[in-house]
Amino acid sequence: MGISRDSRHKRSATGAKRAYYRKKRAFEKGRQPANTRIGNKRIHLVRTRGGNTKYRALRLESGNFSWGSEGIARKVRVIVVAYHPSNNELVRTNTLTKSAVVQIDAAPFRQWYEAHYGAALGRRRQGQKTETEDKKVSKSVQAKREERMKKSGKVEAALERQFEAGRLYAVISSRPGQSGRCDGYVLEGDELAFYQRNMRK
Repeated sequence: MGISRDSRHKRSATGAKRAYYRKKRAFEKGRQPANTRIGNKRIHLVRTRGGNTKYRALRLESGNFSWGSEGIARKVRVIVVAYHPSNNELVRTNTLTKSAVVQIDAAPFRQWYEAHYGAALGRRRQGQKTETEDKKVSKSVQAKREERMKKSGKVEAALERQFEAGRLYAVISSRPGQSGRCDGYVLEGDELAFYQRNMRK
């Protein structure tokens, strides 16, 4: 019994069994799930209908994640799967799929923030110095940074705590088993609060 994407084998909305008027067709075929894991990048090419190609990611270690409120994206390392809305088994096995909540490395975003605003982010606990403090900058650059800080430099408390730990929560928005990429966005605001509540449960 192969994997099939037809709906003829299903019952109707009222629960009646449908009449089976034909056998399976090649265009109704399905394939095994990719079960993309975290590890050294390994991608298989799959020839699909019409001579097109799918990129079946079997192992991925990094992806392009965007920080929406700041309007930037960075290539960052995926550390672990923290939560999955459909199946806890995917969390236990660290399987990357669309809409999985993962923890990513916060360092690239912190470096950008400190260069852009000239202020420390999430370094309270470690008491480390920022790279921008070591470098002397001109007064015009300093003024520019201060202006930016006033306008849009505020980071919410929940996100700052994550920067202190060095790990950010993010959601995967691409489909690693189809596109071979693990891209997504950093969680913040109400969405972050929603997922944190679910994780605590």
